[in-house]
Amino acid sequence: MSALKLAVVTAGLSVPSSTRLLADRLSDAVARELRDGGREVEVTVVELRDLARDIADNLVTGFPGPALRRAIEAVERADGVIAVSPIFSASYSGLFKSFVDVLDRDALTGTPVLIAATGGTARHSLALEHAMRPLFAYLRSVVAPTAVYAASEDWGSAGTADGGLAARIARAAGELAELMAHRPQTSGRVTETVVPFEQQLAALRNG
Repeated sequence: MSALKLAVVTAGLSVPSSTRLLADRLSDAVARELRDGGREVEVTVVELRDLARDIADNLVTGFPGPALRRAIEAVERADGVIAVSPIFSASYSGLFKSFVDVLDRDALTGTPVLIAATGGTARHSLALEHAMRPLFAYLRSVVAPTAVYAASEDWGSAGTADGGLAARIARAAGELAELMAHRPQTSGRVTETVVPFEQQLAALRNG
């Protein structure tokens, strides 16, 4: 049985980043759940901060550079995606949305997605439900029921999650692992069969 592919998209802008920290905690938990269930998993982290210029170039030229192309392919080929964005002005960041905009509109069809976000206060947590969940519903992804939000008060002085956040991470990780492990093989991006022009011409002549 081949290893499952997990893509982790994180849109944190600072270094160190609480958004990246939350993404790492979630990916570790999902990988642990899958391995406990007897499935191997390959994790690819897509750090959008490093791709900001490439994403902007792609938006104006329509063509991704090599690094952005590898990131796009990692997401498109994934059996599951963890998407984590900081919340700015009650929504996901512009960098996060710009990356989604350069993906093929069918790239995440049927793909299980765990949505998560970070912000300064808990009152921004509703952005997960009124911004991120509708975005992935539009992309026809299968969004895990539990979304994870971490405010500044959720992190301890040593950068570790408290009991409440740890419980949310564990529950969301279990849901995504379950969706990935039982994902129908027919779901995912629809691929078209390209018939060579010579065969099409021959079929017309024979018809």
